[in-house]
Amino acid sequence: MNGLGVARRWAGFGLAVVVVALALTALPALAQEAAKEPTYRSFPLIGSRLAVWAVAQLHLNFAAFILGCPIFAVIIEIIGWRTRDEKYDWLAHEFVKLTFAAFSTTALLGAFLLFLFVGYYPKFWTYMTSIFFPTYWVYALLFFVETFIVYLWYYGWDWLSGPRKWIHVTLGVLSNLAGTAILVVANSWVTFMMSPAGVDESGALKGGVWAAINNFTWMPINIHRLIANIVFGGTIAAAYAAFRFLSATTDEERARYDWMGYIGNFVALSAFIVLPFAGYYLGREIYAFNQTMGITMMGGFMSWLWIIQAILIGILFLGSNYYLWLGMERIPGSERYRKFVPPMLLILTIGFMIWATPRSMVITLDEARAMGGTHHPFLGFFGVMSAKNTVVNLMILTTFLSFVLYRRANRVSVKSWVGTGMAVQWAAFFVAAAVVVFYGVYGYFVESIVRIGFSVYQVMAVLGCIVLVMALDIPMFKGARSTGTIRWGTIAPRSQYVLILLAVTFTWLMGLMGFARSGIRQHWHVYGVLRDTSPEALTPALGYAANMITIVTIVFFALVSFIFWLGGLSERGKAQAHGHAAPVIAGGSHGED
Repeated sequence: MNGLGVARRWAGFGLAVVVVALALTALPALAQEAAKEPTYRSFPLIGSRLAVWAVAQLHLNFAAFILGCPIFAVIIEIIGWRTRDEKYDWLAHEFVKLTFAAFSTTALLGAFLLFLFVGYYPKFWTYMTSIFFPTYWVYALLFFVETFIVYLWYYGWDWLSGPRKWIHVTLGVLSNLAGTAILVVANSWVTFMMSPAGVDESGALKGGVWAAINNFTWMPINIHRLIANIVFGGTIAAAYAAFRFLSATTDEERARYDWMGYIGNFVALSAFIVLPFAGYYLGREIYAFNQTMGITMMGGFMSWLWIIQAILIGILFLGSNYYLWLGMERIPGSERYRKFVPPMLLILTIGFMIWATPRSMVITLDEARAMGGTHHPFLGFFGVMSAKNTVVNLMILTTFLSFVLYRRANRVSVKSWVGTGMAVQWAAFFVAAAVVVFYGVYGYFVESIVRIGFSVYQVMAVLGCIVLVMALDIPMFKGARSTGTIRWGTIAPRSQYVLILLAVTFTWLMGLMGFARSGIRQHWHVYGVLRDTSPEALTPALGYAANMITIVTIVFFALVSFIFWLGGLSERGKAQAHGHAAPVIAGGSHGED
């Protein structure tokens, strides 16, 4: 990139940084003025609630991307550094490049959101400032630190190569640590609103700011959001690769972006497999903080929200597996594993149907009389958490099996103990499935408090299976005989639409879960402490919320598509991007070893 291009990037991002810095500097004065002003103001045309909702969700979407994408970029760079494989270095460079426009957009949306809070919810912002003002400076400092490290990481890519590569990798690790720290600080504000701590009955801070930060849901949200951001970053990066694949004009380009899409999907899928476990942890802590809030979330007016969530998660599971199965068609030797696809599809389909089955039905009075109640005499058994926990764990196991078969599709182990190793692996799958089903069925015969504990055993069985199978699989297929090189770029074009579908679905799911987290507070800004007395103090109906989330998702992908287009525009007519040569992907290993 020439000096003018670098200057433009710095100018754009510098403007965003200046806006945020000025806003944070002015906070004490703004908060003081807010005490003299009306409690609420109305945003023109759409109202303050919708304005804050839309901007906050867009900000969170971009923030999730700029956190998740660099995490696996540095992992890929480390792989390339240790294996001395240039294609991994190129791929890491491409992923980091994607974050730059998103960086500026995230900062500007964050500044806009701040002004919305200060201007239209002054009483709320005054209270939050009285609790968390010291953390604002920490947030700003971390923001500056991450900015400078990321720019040095990106623009020093070629300069810090060769013997100095370890310095460059260290910069990547430090940038991710700073980004994660920013997430953790911001999560303290969000979780305090949901599960306040460290305040007395009047809402005044009594235990110090750390007591307010370390509330019931802070750590679960940290874990859940970190994993979700990795999934989100992976799906967006894979969607970018799909966009470039579909617009490619040469076989070499298609091969390169086919491989890039696979890596993005692999990272997203790896994190997605463990994401439900983090969700269980968060749900458990919400119940521990306030059972009424937990009941509102799972069994109250939001109960049908989880049916929509189930459908979206089912799409993610089916789409991820379908992409892997399509990918097998470009791998010589994978024919021997295709017989497993129909039974895996059957398990996923049945699991999807049970996972999406509601406990109670929206029916007429005559229909209720005919059924003998609002619960279906047969399907009602599948509407409880015992059934849903069971099938989602089986779907995770099935998805993991798809990945294992894909991973070894063009390799034949030459180890003498391969027979024993595979027998142990299959036994691990069967034992894990048996444990999951046993506790799922047993859960129908015990009290709720006992049944909740069974989910821990199911989770441990699945995680134990994953760890054991991979601990055997990696050494078992090291130095394996190849049945042929992977024909990158020959995958069916419909596979790329699957990658785009996964990105859109996960983005919509993030918006839906954000509505659930915010909605369970009902008419409270800070649950049980600061009441929302504005004219818009109500929880929207699910249909209204779904329409709002859909509009925000469309706007987000319109902006992302523009970023993708800019990324491709800068490379037209050039043999290399930003001085970093694009590799030729001719086939070989899958790229995850």
